[in-house]
Formats: sequence, C-alpha cells, structure tokens
Amino acid sequence: MISAVILAGGESKRMGQPKMLLPWGEVTVLGQVISTYQAAGVGDVLVVTGGAREQVDGIVRQHGAHSVFNERFAGGEMLSSLQCGLRFLSLEGTEVDAALIGLGDQPQVQAGAIRQICESFRQQAARLVVPSFQMRRGHPWLVERSLWDELLELQPPQSPRDFLNRHAGEILYVEIDNSSILADLDTPQDYRNARPNP
Repeated sequence: MISAVILAGGESKRMGQPKMLLPWGEVTVLGQVISTYQAAGVGDVLVVTGGAREQVDGIVRQHGAHSVFNERFAGGEMLSSLQCGLRFLSLEGTEVDAALIGLGDQPQVQAGAIRQICESFRQQAARLVVPSFQMRRGHPWLVERSLWDELLELQPPQSPRDFLNRHAGEILYVEIDNSSILADLDTPQDYRNARPNP
C-alpha cells in the first residue's frame, strides 16, 4: 500500500494567516489537496499538522483523512514534519510499502500526476520516484519503506533535498506535462494568482 504524508505543519508566516484554511473553490486549500490524493486512488492520507492545529484537524476529519501533530513545527523545518509522518506510518503497521511526500499548500497538483507517480513505482520497482517538469523536481515524491530509516536519521541542517541528492542515481523521474508539481502558495500574491474563481 502507498500512503500519502501531507506536510501541513508550517506557521504560514509569509502568508500572514493559516494558508491551509484559505478558501479554494468550494473547499479549503488543504481540503483540495486531500481530495486530490483521494481522487488519485491514495486511500490512506496522513496530514502532519502544526500551526492552527484544531482548525486543520477539523478539515482533515471532514475529508476522511487522519492526522499527526508535529510538536516541533515551530522550528519551521520541513524535515521535522516529514520525520513525524514517517514515524507515525512506521508504528501504524507493516502494510505500507511506500510514502508519497506531498505539500499541504499545493492545491494545484493534479490527480493524474499522482497516479503517474504511483503507477511508476508499482510497475518499475524503483525505491524513489520523483516528478519532474522541465528538468525541475517537484512534489509529491515517493520513497519506498526501505529508505525511511535513512530519512529518520537526518539531522538539521540536513534536508530532504540532501537525501534526494545522495540517492540521485536511484531516482526514477516521471515527466509531468504541467507545472502543478512545482507550484505552492507561500505569499498572498501566490494565493491571489492561483486561486480558482469563486
């Protein structure tokens, strides 16, 4: 089984308000992300929370996903949220073969791209599957369970990027035909430019 780990534990400092809660069409930014993964056939979606925990948990429950709280979220490091999610999955059971590492502020990501990544993992038995658009790596990327311990052992200032660079020769790149895998929402301007028409 492939589980999704959605990193949604930041403090949204540049946005000025909790970006997971911002409206996106008929749902919220985070609600859209969860729904997209579910539409792509990922049945197990874990959201790593931090800032605005109670409201974010409410969105998670509303969409039939589950969450784990990253107590170290205030440090602002993506690594701690990633490790928090992988620890939770490790304790949850042995049926999870791989984790899709996604971003909670990436509502533009399309279900078709997620399906391509999952299918590539199943068909080609790669330990790392990374989406690419015009030679740039994006999210979500997939990591097989056999590599989780190495990610869990990383210490700041090391980052997931360092891990991916270390395994550059193993990565199976999946070409995506649109830039959604690169797009996220960091600032009010990003949100205004990307938000679907109400």
